Amino acid sequence: MNVGDFIRINYIARLESGEIFDLTYEDFAKQQNAYNPKVIYRPIPIVVGGGFVIKGIDNALLAMNIGEKKVFSINPEEGFGQRDPKLVRVVPKRVFKEHNIDPRPGLVVDFSGVKGRVQSASAGRIMVDFNNPLAGKVLKYELEVIEKIEQPEGQVSALLEFYGVDKADVKINGEVVEIESVPLPMELKNRLTQLITQHVKANVPIKSVKFIEVFKAPP
Repeated sequence: MNVGDFIRINYIARLESGEIFDLTYEDFAKQQNAYNPKVIYRPIPIVVGGGFVIKGIDNALLAMNIGEKKVFSINPEEGFGQRDPKLVRVVPKRVFKEHNIDPRPGLVVDFSGVKGRVQSASAGRIMVDFNNPLAGKVLKYELEVIEKIEQPEGQVSALLEFYGVDKADVKINGEVVEIESVPLPMELKNRLTQLITQHVKANVPIKSVKFIEVFKAPP
């Protein structure tokens, strides 16, 4: 693979203990009692070297070919980083009361988009760990490259799929990409526009993206 290639991958991700924390195979998830009905299990579309996956996976992909499988380990520096003691902080109990939250140990909380996990709760002092739960851990991956996406319309669809937009009609007219889909948040439109103009390989450079929103009448 090369930096900038659009591909689809399957993987099984484990901790050193063998515990699975992420995977894309539905049947295997059910076999391992790791199935989550809220998750869509399927190959993931990514752009190699585009920051869609952790650095250790991107580096492994550069030495792989279509159809190849590889088993390897990723150290924290190329995974989710080392744990930072400064990210374990004391949060006053009144903050939780204001949001009607019972701060029991293990609870995942969200402070203005920053997620943390409650470590302990006593005497009005709540210790919250804002480190990524996988920080400081060595990860083991079983990685498979499924296919390479060559057509520019397919590349646009892959970016939409990565962000959970499956039912969209994509057309490329010269320098303009037209996407017909359900209404999307403005933040997502801006992100998709940035990725499409940066990564999609069309006959001429893509300079703009037109979003055509489809509203369905209520029954």
